[in-house]
Amino acid sequence: MIIEQTLEEEYKIAKKKSAKPMLWISMISMVMFFAGLTSAYVISMKRDDWVAFDLPSAFTVSTFLIVASSITLLLSQRFLKKENRNASLFLLIITFLLGIGFVWQQYVGFNQLKSVGLFFTGPESTVSTSFIIGITFMHVIHLIAGIIVLLIVIYNHFKYKYKSDDMLGFELGAIFWHFVDLLWIYLFFFFYFIR
Repeated sequence: MIIEQTLEEEYKIAKKKSAKPMLWISMISMVMFFAGLTSAYVISMKRDDWVAFDLPSAFTVSTFLIVASSITLLLSQRFLKKENRNASLFLLIITFLLGIGFVWQQYVGFNQLKSVGLFFTGPESTVSTSFIIGITFMHVIHLIAGIIVLLIVIYNHFKYKYKSDDMLGFELGAIFWHFVDLLWIYLFFFFYFIR
């Protein structure tokens, strides 16, 4: 019995020590992926058929939504550390709703591009619109993964799995969400200034 408890405690300690480094490794691979895509974008700008255009206004709205979601998640984490579970949960749900709002605004942005004749594929598509829509869509996929992570964090919050001294799952979810937030800010300003 004592040996089983010791092994279980050692397993929990090892899991805690390896969780954050594994998350950082996956985020580094995502950075490399998007760096490759944006590098290809810059190289493709030299093509004769490159078309410059303004970003859809919905992308600006989505930027504000995702920044707000990072703020509410940060506040939620702080309230949880102070054992204010209700405020923490409320802000977690707001974060989730802001994330859904971000995805919706991305969809609206894709439709705004279509309404001015800019398409991802087909005879009317251009290299520049294909890049912007493709890269943005890849980010949306990562953000949907973040929304799933948020749902897991909310579920675990309901189950009282997080305490002020044991917040590993919450912290991992928050790190990933803030990473996706920063990634979008980078992409937004990249597309805004490099056309």
